[in-house]
Amino acid sequence: MRIKDIIEGKKEWRAHMARVKALPQDYQVVYKEIQKYLFKVGPVELTDGTDLLSGIIDLFEEGVATEKDVLEVTGSDVAAFCDDLIKDSETYADIYQKFANQEVNKAMKKVTDKRK
Repeated sequence: MRIKDIIEGKKEWRAHMARVKALPQDYQVVYKEIQKYLFKVGPVELTDGTDLLSGIIDLFEEGVATEKDVLEVTGSDVAAFCDDLIKDSETYADIYQKFANQEVNKAMKKVTDKRK
């Protein structure tokens, strides 16, 4: 990664967070919880930029413009809203599960081969 890419990434993140801060307080609270949830659940694409998070802000800005309550936009189950957003995305948990299964299969093959 080049220094220029890091600087551009920081600029992009600052601009992104400025959009969040421009939202009404209730939207900001829900956005921050969504962000925490997504960082913990770990969709891999979150590390590629702010596309998913920017899409959420787009949706929230539209909700503000139409004078909707934030939970009218997300639904009352915010975690389910997040899960639906990333249902087709690979997560770090998916990668770890694949790795763990491969390791178990290798170990079991060694045990099976020794028995023969």
